[in-house]
Amino acid sequence: MKSYTIQKNPFVVPTTDGKLIEEHHGKASTANDAISIAHMIAPPHWSEPFQTPEFEEYTYIIKGRKQFTIDGENIVLEAGQSIKIEKNTRVQYSNPFDEPCEYLAICKPAFDFNKVHRE
Repeated sequence: MKSYTIQKNPFVVPTTDGKLIEEHHGKASTANDAISIAHMIAPPHWSEPFQTPEFEEYTYIIKGRKQFTIDGENIVLEAGQSIKIEKNTRVQYSNPFDEPCEYLAICKPAFDFNKVHRE
């Protein structure tokens, strides 16, 4: 057994809102419950409902900008910036801008649709 795993075929999560989600490591791709790592591209003017996940989520912006609404505050991150959002925090993710936003999302424990609690 190897002491490493190279991911060449991430699980592409089916979406209906134009967002690209490629899970490289996590429940859907590698059956890893401890952490998930996903590459994402949110199209311009994309948003999703508020959610209160049972996991921490870290986001690192590669290109573009992404808006986070947390406790009534709008926070905008740009390329090269990152954020950690604690579990059980009500948050809305969006890209209200005219250009796509490319980013990495890391969830600990791994993203689980049954534990994201979208409104």
